[in-house]
Amino acid sequence: MLFDDELLSQLAKQAIAAARAAGCLIDANRQTGIDVRRKETGTSAASQIVTEVDHKAQAAILEILKPTCSVHDLALLTEEAPDNGQRREKPAFWSIDPMDGTLAFIRNTPGFSVSIALVARDGTPLIGVVHDPLEQDLFHAVRGQGAFKNGQRIRVPGLDPEKPLLLRTDLSFQSDPLLEQTAAGLEEIASNLGLPGADIRFQVGAVMNACGILESPNTCYFKYPRTGNSGGSLWDYAATACLFDEVGAVASDIEGRPMELNRAGSTFMNHRGILYAGHRELADRIIEMHRRLADR
Repeated sequence: MLFDDELLSQLAKQAIAAARAAGCLIDANRQTGIDVRRKETGTSAASQIVTEVDHKAQAAILEILKPTCSVHDLALLTEEAPDNGQRREKPAFWSIDPMDGTLAFIRNTPGFSVSIALVARDGTPLIGVVHDPLEQDLFHAVRGQGAFKNGQRIRVPGLDPEKPLLLRTDLSFQSDPLLEQTAAGLEEIASNLGLPGADIRFQVGAVMNACGILESPNTCYFKYPRTGNSGGSLWDYAATACLFDEVGAVASDIEGRPMELNRAGSTFMNHRGILYAGHRELADRIIEMHRRLADR
């Protein structure tokens, strides 16, 4: 199937409508009692927690997007349903996280969002849509057509020499054996870039961690490779990878290679790590830091 600009624009409008519908539902349930459950996938607390709101948000999304699957021969991959393998056979698939950052939602703190992407069978992100129900912000990108926040084209500003380098990463990194070496490495990178120091901020929500870089280019987000079922999944990164591609920023694995966004045999992305940075120079220095640490 040929995904021309007209078809991608049409599908993006439907993805935006689906993300908004899910976001409205999430926001409406933000102050109510939440039924928290655990699921069997993943090994981290964040990957195991699910609420009834996750399922309701997924239903709202599928009501809008499921009809496109039969019309355009698309597959579906969503966090709250088993992977049926069709993503490896169809021309493209919807990659859906009805609520990324469920821990933040439970605590009613920033970090949760709706994330929807259309990914080609070869792993190329074609559409990326992110909705932040807390701030009511809508990010979207279509391959070859640019990236936008609330309808305004996104242009990543240059590094601010008056602000420190900031790593935004999830809570699990607090117990990473490379935490201290990473903090020292970031200080060195900051010094080499002429920035006043570096800091690490631990917060929930892979999607919003990445989106924050688009407006705060001194910020980066990365995760080292891991073994086992942890480290985030396809639906955590596909939409933001499209956003970053369209603004010329870096969304890659920790070695600088393209993310494997249609990985065979698993939805987990822990095997090669991930890296988001607003500028290539910063990304290259993080990649070099990781290589030095991996060689020790």
